[in-house]
Amino acid sequence: MKQFYKSKSLLRLSFLFVLLFSVITVVNSCKKDDDDEYTDHVVQFEVKTTTGGVIRAIVTQVGTVKTDIFDPVGTTWGSGEFFVNSSQAQLNLAAKADLPDANSELIVNLWIDGEIVRTKKMVGAGPLVASVNYSFLEL
Repeated sequence: MKQFYKSKSLLRLSFLFVLLFSVITVVNSCKKDDDDEYTDHVVQFEVKTTTGGVIRAIVTQVGTVKTDIFDPVGTTWGSGEFFVNSSQAQLNLAAKADLPDANSELIVNLWIDGEIVRTKKMVGAGPLVASVNYSFLEL
């Protein structure tokens, strides 16, 4: 009878240990899922022309929000810094400019967290278009 009592206690203790181990494993796995949240980034759009080029249109898109700018003043345009959450997924910048000669340049830059992550330079005369895009979901 004493042997039977010990085996029953051992079985209960084993069951309690397995249950406790399972609960700890589930709690730890849930903590890891919380680390995959989206983060904020500092973003800036920039468009430049050289040798007297004239910027005619700029189109920006952050997530699903699109902005059109027609005939901005000057040969350089910048959006200024703003915050974008990586849940927005997609950033797009396109610009059209009239360039006077074959050495003229249209340059579009996409800055994220103080670094240029995408740039495009078009060289030539006449109306030229340059565009860049970036996805936070890229691996």
